[in-house]
Amino acid sequence: MRTYHPRRGRLTDDKRNRVADLLTRFGVPATGELDLAALFPGLPVVLEIGFGMGEATAHMAQADPGTGILAADIHTPGVLRLLTLVEREGISNVRVAHGDALELLAEQVPKASLAGVRVFFPDPWPKARHHKRRLVQSPAVSLVVSRIEPGGFLHLATDVADYAALMLDVVNSEPLLHNDYQGFAPRPADRPLTRYEARGCDNGRPVADLVLRRLPT
Repeated sequence: MRTYHPRRGRLTDDKRNRVADLLTRFGVPATGELDLAALFPGLPVVLEIGFGMGEATAHMAQADPGTGILAADIHTPGVLRLLTLVEREGISNVRVAHGDALELLAEQVPKASLAGVRVFFPDPWPKARHHKRRLVQSPAVSLVVSRIEPGGFLHLATDVADYAALMLDVVNSEPLLHNDYQGFAPRPADRPLTRYEARGCDNGRPVADLVLRRLPT
């Protein structure tokens, strides 16, 4: 089931060619199990699911060069933007996966290979009849957790109150996750304040963060 809205609008052929070129340098193979040690030599790897236009991803990568970021998103304009930032800023610890993050996890990411996973502001699918399409559901979370190494983290964030409540229920029901905070976490300092978040807070939509640890099996 699709967990993302297709975005309207088309890229020009020049921009599509630009994406293809940049992915050959800063992307990951489209098929086959990923060799994370080769993609990020000597670095722990964090997967970011859905990075929007990429500014926060670039900021986190530059602030923490000792961590590799595997950034996955389906939407081509954001992929182009992040790839452009990586090239322009000389960011060496980001690799971009252009496609469905759940397919990437299921088919290409080895089990227990990630130091952590971030899911910031996933599509809320606000209409009740579409709630079943929300990314943070038990099957998806179980898949995500299976790819995190013991002691690694899962960090979720949303500014949609009912989605936050669902997220809390889902992670509390996952036996391999432990919540040190017993509920929502204080805003982590390493999560950048984006324009989207600032605008939401101004409009009375505070962000709920959940930070969990993967337990040993």
